Order: sequence, then C-alpha cells, then structure tokens
Amino acid sequence: MKAHDGMYIGGSWRPAAGTGTIEVVNPADEQVIDQVPAGTAEDVDAAVRAARAALPGWAATPPAERGALIGALRDALAARRQEIAETVTAELGAPLPFSQRVHADLPVAVAGSYAELAAKHPFEERIGNSTVYHEPIGVVGAITPWNYPLHQIVAKVAPALAAGCTVVLKPAEDTPLIAQLFAEAVHEAGVPAGVFNLVTGLGPVAGQALAEHDGVDLVSFTGSTAVGRRIAATAGAAVKKVALELGGKSANVILPSADLGKAVATGVANVMSNSGQTCSAWTRMLVHTSQYDEAVGLAAEAAAKYGDRIGPLVNAKQRERVRGYIEQGVAEGARLIAGGAEPPREQGYFVSPTVLADVTPQMTVAQEEIFGPVLSILRYEDEDDALRIANGTVYGLAGAVWAGDDTEAVAFARRMDTGQVDINGGRFNPLAPFGGYKQSGVGRELGPHGLAEFLQTKSLQF
Repeated sequence: MKAHDGMYIGGSWRPAAGTGTIEVVNPADEQVIDQVPAGTAEDVDAAVRAARAALPGWAATPPAERGALIGALRDALAARRQEIAETVTAELGAPLPFSQRVHADLPVAVAGSYAELAAKHPFEERIGNSTVYHEPIGVVGAITPWNYPLHQIVAKVAPALAAGCTVVLKPAEDTPLIAQLFAEAVHEAGVPAGVFNLVTGLGPVAGQALAEHDGVDLVSFTGSTAVGRRIAATAGAAVKKVALELGGKSANVILPSADLGKAVATGVANVMSNSGQTCSAWTRMLVHTSQYDEAVGLAAEAAAKYGDRIGPLVNAKQRERVRGYIEQGVAEGARLIAGGAEPPREQGYFVSPTVLADVTPQMTVAQEEIFGPVLSILRYEDEDDALRIANGTVYGLAGAVWAGDDTEAVAFARRMDTGQVDINGGRFNPLAPFGGYKQSGVGRELGPHGLAEFLQTKSLQF
C-alpha cells in the first residue's frame, strides 16, 4: 500500500502545488502507515478547471454510455475487494471481516445501482404543453467523511457521474488512501480525463477552497452539523446548491408488543457496528416502563459479548470526545451498565462497548451525537410519551420501530420526524433515499432520489 505523492487531476497523477503532507495513522496501533499531500487552494483550482473543461463532453455523453462506464468502475472496485478492505482496516481500524462485508461490498452495490439507473432515469418528461429536461447541474465539489470512507465517496460520485456532472473530491484527511485507490479504479474503468478529480487535504484549507470556488455548482458534504452549517453559509452566499448529510441521534422505539429480546439485541448490534461511528445509528433505545428493567439486563448482556470484537475509533481526538460523553452521562445521573470511559487497552484508540441506563431526554448523552459505541436507554410511559422523546432532538436522520406487527410499527413510524425508519429490523436498501429531517441535513443520497440531487430542470413550452 503506497500512497501517491500527487493529486489525480485531469486524468493523471500530478505533483501537489505545495510541499505539505498529511500523515495517515493506523488507529489500532497508532503507527504512521503512510502520508499524502496536503492540498491547497491552488490544487483545488487546478482540479475545478479540469472538471469544468471536461463538463461539456461528459454532459453530452448518452446516459447509457455513462452507465456503462460506471459499470466498469463497479467492476474495477469489485476486483480490488481485498485491497479495499485491507486499506480501510489499516486507516480506519474496522475489523477485516466488517471491512470486506460493508466497507468494500456496499460501495460496489451502490456503484452497480447507478450503472443501471443512469440508463433508465427519465431525463426528460412531458407536462401538458411543456417538455421538461433534467440536466446536469455542473461541477460537483464532494467532501466526504472518514466513517464509511469508500461508501460515502461512491454515494456522491456515482450519481453525479450518472447525472452527467463532473466531480472534484476532497476526502477526509483520516482516510485518504481509500480515495486514492478509488481514483485508480476510475482511471482503470476508462472514465474520461477530468470527469473525476481528487485533491487530498485538510478541511479548513482544501475543503473550504472547494466550497468557496466560483467554478463549483453544487457542494455535496457529509459530516458534522457544525461544519455543514459553515459550508451551507459559504454556498448560500454564492447562491450555490448544497446537499448536506449531517448528524443524527436516532431513536430505536420498542413498543410493548414487540419481541423484546430481538429488538434489544439488534439495537445493541446497530450501535456497536463500525464502533458506533455511524450517523444513522440508533443511539437512543426507548423502552416502555413495564419492560425497562428487563431490556436493561438484555442490553448489558448483549454489549458484554462484543468485548474485543469492535475496532478502535478513528483517532485520539475522537476517543477522548467519546470518553468525555460517557463521563458526562454518568455525572448527569445515567447508570453505567456496560463498558465505561476507561480505555480497554493501552495501545490504539479503543473505547469499550458502553451502555447507559436511566438516561432522561434532557441529558447531554440523549441530545448530542456521540459517534462512538455508546447506547443510551430511556424509559417512556405511553406511545405519546415515546413519540415526544423520539422527536425531541434537533436531529431527524434515521430510527427504528419494533412492534408485534408491521401495521402497528408503521403507524408509529409515520409520526416520527425522521428521514428513514427501519420497521421490525428492515434491511438496508441501497436504492431507498437516505437523508434527514431538521438539522440532519438537506437533500437525499442513494437511488433515483440521490441522482436527482445532481440535476436541474429546464422547461420548454410549445
């Protein structure tokens, strides 16, 4: 695994404008494994110029041809499955089987979905005496996070390319190696020069330059609500479209008629997955007061089984942040029933799988996104109380409802202020729109809704 010492711009690797570098650290052992260039505004400008130059030709390419090239990209990624998994494990710390199953396979599935959607999407429609065209919005600035590093890249780049847009990607500084590997796959797939460009760098430098650039028509960002707010302000000042996928504090509502054992076990697994570094994780478990003590016992048992099976957090800052939330939860009156703030081992950025009981809706751990393996369990008195608690945060990204039958769960889910709800353990659907209400973001990713984000409409009247 050797990083490129340049940027992928205009179809080739070229030296960075400056000499700054970013060290890539393995969070499991805290060792520096590589370094990549720290891009500057000059690198971003070169990449945006390349994307603008490539835009007319790519936008004019028939959608079926664009889809075929995305299909070739999917195949190039699939062929590198093991390399992708090992790279994500090295720079994110996810256990290898999880990296193979989720970090490698999920992006391949998403890329495949856009290979098909590109050819099938209705880019024009008749409405009365008008023909309405759905045209590419232009150059996309994509700024992606580290928690699902390849999935988040593919979830932006694939629909943008399917729509006929060109892209400049600024990946998270913690996980840049997988972005370089993605650029190699783009090149292997035969995507025309300039259609996809990569600039590695720091958010406040390269990310800010990309968000501000006059040559960028849409900024697609996934990350914290605080940074998303700044990007939205920057884009808004330039009357530039944004797509924002931000934080979450999702509720897992277990109604009294549900299979309590299954609901609790699945809920704990959901929060511990990817070491809790998932914006849509069900970090608040809501249980009826009559079943509360039983649920707490089941959750403690389930969390104890994880032990060493989860990876570290991505860096030291994240580890300290999560430990601080655990300590704050206990200080505010939560009861620690599994895990805790003490590091489970001397080396690596690990946090024990942690469960907090007796959490009340006003506590910090029930309101703020922790982004670690920490579950809060809250009690409710009746359905209206559960709904008030579920909807009682600034976020609205995801959630879950468990009940004795789907109809009962759906009736509750329809009242939740959130963008996606899993009913009785519903499976992830890569074609379903993903995104949030309230401060969880603007716009949707995945499937046809995700493709539509990268289009603008023109109507011709006859």
